[in-house]
Amino acid sequence: MQIVDAHQHFWDLQRNHVPWLSDPEPIAFRYGDYSMLRRNYLPPDYRKDANGYEVLGTVYIETEFDPTDPLGETAWVAEIKDRHGIPNVVVAQAWLDRGDRDEVLAAHGLNPLVRGIRHKPAAAAQPGLVERGASGSMDDPEWRHGFGLLAAQGLSFDLQTPWWHLDAAADLAADYPDTQIILNHAGLPADRSAEGLAAWRTALDALSERPNVALKISGIGIANEPWTVETNRRVVLEAIEAFSPERVMFGSNFPVDSLVASFGTIFDGFDQITRVFTDSERAAMFRDNACRIYRMEV
Repeated sequence: MQIVDAHQHFWDLQRNHVPWLSDPEPIAFRYGDYSMLRRNYLPPDYRKDANGYEVLGTVYIETEFDPTDPLGETAWVAEIKDRHGIPNVVVAQAWLDRGDRDEVLAAHGLNPLVRGIRHKPAAAAQPGLVERGASGSMDDPEWRHGFGLLAAQGLSFDLQTPWWHLDAAADLAADYPDTQIILNHAGLPADRSAEGLAAWRTALDALSERPNVALKISGIGIANEPWTVETNRRVVLEAIEAFSPERVMFGSNFPVDSLVASFGTIFDGFDQITRVFTDSERAAMFRDNACRIYRMEV
């Protein structure tokens, strides 16, 4: 099967400052211990991990690179592409509620590699703590003003937020219908209890009613558990059912998801789970949708 990896990362910790990986003090991380990620990860490493799979292209997603230098990340990635041929396109860093957003977004809009940006909005730690309108959230007027600048620059938006904020995401999508939103990591369904999955699915169904929203199935591992077809089948199938094969993409989230599985385990799992779909539907989800939504040629 031909693959366009819709979500992957690179970093060079000797050259660049990536705070969550470079700083000595670890932060809370949804997969637990991430010390194994504190090493350089570059295209030769990725190609070794993906050996045996026909990866036609990749989408580089910002890595929470030095927040004082969002344009420095895209300049570095351009060098990586020139040297190694991947990534094909970039989802860059920008801070939608920061004073430099206008010039940063304008520069990203002019960069031939950049297709969109990602800025993780403020989020509650659990459903019962949600406060609509919180500073830095998708309801924050200042954050929304920055979001409103994306369409004029031809930029999409990669959204990473837990499912209990998808009502705010649905409102955002409705208010800015000209901006393509791509929900990362299937809305982070970490709670695999019956109640947790039911609430996740309800939130996903509501968001899927917005035609300008697509979904990435990536980063769906569970802390301290191996990635298996059995643990992830329901999440994959219900995510596709909510959004349809026309608005779903698959991504490795490598090297982050190397903490829970090999590249092969993840993509073999996606392959096995999706065999209930037609060849054309599978081709759309594994390759064509990423090319269309991220406007890339492979």
